[in-house]
Amino acid sequence: MIVPPKGMNLKGKSAIVTGAGRGIGRAIALELANQGARIVVADPGAGRGGEATEEAPADQVVGEIQALGGEAISALAPVDDYQAASGIIGQCVEAFGSVDIVVNCAGVLRERMIWNLSEDDWDTVIRVHLKGHYNMAHHAAKVMRGQRSGRIINFSSDAWRGSVGQANYAAAKGGIVSLTRALARELGRYGVTANAICPIAATRMTMDQGVIDGMKRRLETGLITQDRYDSIMAMPGPEFVAPMVAYLATDAAEDVNGQIFHVEQGRVSIYCEPVEEKALLKTQDDGMFTVEELIDSIPGSLMVGHPNPAPAEPES
Repeated sequence: MIVPPKGMNLKGKSAIVTGAGRGIGRAIALELANQGARIVVADPGAGRGGEATEEAPADQVVGEIQALGGEAISALAPVDDYQAASGIIGQCVEAFGSVDIVVNCAGVLRERMIWNLSEDDWDTVIRVHLKGHYNMAHHAAKVMRGQRSGRIINFSSDAWRGSVGQANYAAAKGGIVSLTRALARELGRYGVTANAICPIAATRMTMDQGVIDGMKRRLETGLITQDRYDSIMAMPGPEFVAPMVAYLATDAAEDVNGQIFHVEQGRVSIYCEPVEEKALLKTQDDGMFTVEELIDSIPGSLMVGHPNPAPAEPES
């Protein structure tokens, strides 16, 4: 493998970064540009909850990249619109001749407990995150298959394991984990990899006043510990996430595929493969369990080491 000059590991590559007007997306766009990539800064300027604004942060980031001597253009279309997402891919091909890297970072948040979560809250978060990832990957795959090369880097969250007050977000991020693993298996034969990152970084998405107030309530009600609260309040910035994204986009990561990484300041970890841990077997009676057998057997076998994460509280 030919090793490029230090700091130019993506020279000649073309990248699309969605949600790149702010936060983690902006940090990634700047890092990829610093590594030599030409950038489509994709961001319609929507608010934290997906509401329309008059802002155009994508243009600001393009200006930052150009001021540093890089090449960049802005795309203001929303990723949750199928045709608009196709247009973003086409814009990259027209401007730079290829689509080598797609980083799906765009997202919104609408936190509610499930009994207060409206249909619109659910649909909006699922649409922007999960459908947005599908839209971009779907259209990019058509180009990348023909090139027989490409990198798709998705953004999930540790919330995919379950997150209080974020059923919509957790469901979307869990879907992105599964989507990433499917993309890896479908596209790997064409030289295209797909990986996902679960980041920890302080942005307007993770550390606005509403989030801070919510964390205080969780601390006061015992849902989180003081140590957990303190670590959240000291959350580092998004610049610590960007280098891992750049690494996954390089030729050096050509055999890293279908993996889910946790990334934060000073730490990169990988999730284990989802496998069956243990099994309860029956060979008699055609393998048909009775309900009584399951009542008797499961607590002392399958459920050992798997406590209820939220046991019922006694009525006061």
